[in-house]
Amino acid sequence: MRVIARWALAALLVVAGASHLTWGRRGYRIVVPDWATRLLRTDEDTIVVASGVVELMLGGALVALPAERRRVGWVIAAFFVAVFPGNVHQWRTGRSAPMLRTGRARFVRLLLQPLLVAWALWSADAVPARRARPRRKRSRR
Repeated sequence: MRVIARWALAALLVVAGASHLTWGRRGYRIVVPDWATRLLRTDEDTIVVASGVVELMLGGALVALPAERRRVGWVIAAFFVAVFPGNVHQWRTGRSAPMLRTGRARFVRLLLQPLLVAWALWSADAVPARRARPRRKRSRR
């Protein structure tokens, strides 16, 4: 199950990265917070392109680097946390982006962010699975 989840997450990252570089690029530029351009001393387009490249690299690394899977899972989770303030900004300002044209869609996107973090950690085996305790044998009296 984790293997399927890992490949699905990799596919999601690759598609999202490709959209940042192609068909969704203009839409993503309008949702980059002003504070991000000031903080990074760059423009919206550079931030969109950079985030798309990072998504492509993370999606590829998740499947191409099995020895680094746990570490890649943590980096993907950190990436999802890092973009969260931008998602909050988008929701608060009501700016539309591809597939996020309504306030409800933007709000649901916020709720999905913790699930993406959990998905990254679980599918990459970054968090050890809880193991069932061995059952005690009952003594027969």
